[in-house]
Amino acid sequence: MEIDPLPNGTGSNAATTTTETTVTATLPTATSNTTPSSKLSQLTESLKLEHQFLRVPFEHYKKTIRANHRTAEKEVSAVISSVADIADSNEISKDDAVLSLTSLVSRLQGLKRKLEEGSRTENLQVQNCRARLDHLESVDAENLSEWNNVRFKRILVDYMLRMSYYDTARKLAESSKIEELVDLEVFQEAKKVVDALKNQEVGPALAWCAENKSRLKKSKSKFEFQLRLQEFIELVRAENYMRAILYARRYLAPWGATHLKELQLVMTTLAFRSNTECTKYKVLFEPKQWDFLVDQFKQEFYKLHGMTLEPLLNIYLQAGLSALKTPCCFEDGCTKEDPLSQENFRKLAMPLPYSKQHYSKLVCYITKELMDTENPPQVLPNGYVYSTKALKEMAEKNNGKITCPRTGLVCNYSDLVKAYIS
Repeated sequence: MEIDPLPNGTGSNAATTTTETTVTATLPTATSNTTPSSKLSQLTESLKLEHQFLRVPFEHYKKTIRANHRTAEKEVSAVISSVADIADSNEISKDDAVLSLTSLVSRLQGLKRKLEEGSRTENLQVQNCRARLDHLESVDAENLSEWNNVRFKRILVDYMLRMSYYDTARKLAESSKIEELVDLEVFQEAKKVVDALKNQEVGPALAWCAENKSRLKKSKSKFEFQLRLQEFIELVRAENYMRAILYARRYLAPWGATHLKELQLVMTTLAFRSNTECTKYKVLFEPKQWDFLVDQFKQEFYKLHGMTLEPLLNIYLQAGLSALKTPCCFEDGCTKEDPLSQENFRKLAMPLPYSKQHYSKLVCYITKELMDTENPPQVLPNGYVYSTKALKEMAEKNNGKITCPRTGLVCNYSDLVKAYIS
């Protein structure tokens, strides 16, 4: 899968051949350095977009370090506490002491294995970070096209992973040999939670919340609260009302100070039940609530790992569409050559501002051709403007009559007034 080289490449050289032949004798160095400098400028701008590329593996590395540190701290604290208990005990027999110490040795050996495994994981993640840094450092003006092709594949893998096409993403990464440059392992962690939520299970998602509790609290996330609400709703759906009340007292009551309105709304379902026709409460029992939880988890997951909330593919496409978007793109007569004639591109471009047009171009509504001095615009009595070429062809086919394609007005060709472009 290849993409075209960026502008200012070979095409630019071909366009300036004539100029080069006239100035080579006097300015050889200036001519030879024009293309590399422009490519280096493009390269500098490209590297500004690689924040996520380095941030994600680094955040994953920090998370592994924290997890290993917690494990070691917990195990060492337990061992020290057990040793202190044995030392303080005056009535313990020799056999019991040996048995206790043997148990502690086994526990320490288990801790050693965990630390060694954690160390290997950390080293792999450090290598991953190093590989990405090397990849960024390897790019120069000579291999920019090849480097852009690799980035294009990285963007496609990122999109597939976000859209849950995990197997396809992995195959593309393996066939392109870019496993170290994409976040397969990170998204594999998310896959377990997403799959569970799609099967209407909140256990893995709650475990993920517990594992990242401090960071979710710092970002003021209410994802865990939404999971608890959904679990309560499922108990009400199953008509297990007493268990639902006990569950609310234990898990929902602590959220009352910050999310009282949502809590009150959900608690009212005990009176309305799952078969209610009241729209306000009926929506709480709809299956789409699980889809909402999946989307919310993805957003929280992206934030924690320093990812963009939108897929990189969407961001790059929107950057291009922002330069093409004009009011004409959303009219029925939009040409098929315009990307914004397609519905999917229109959705992407919807939140974008219209591009700033420094030079106006008049395009005929009928022929979609440019109106200029060779094909000047003409004005109908109703004020609509079309090209001379289109109106002449229409007049020849209809005995000198012109019919406005927008309003249906019929007039003679002699009634038209020539417009001048200034």
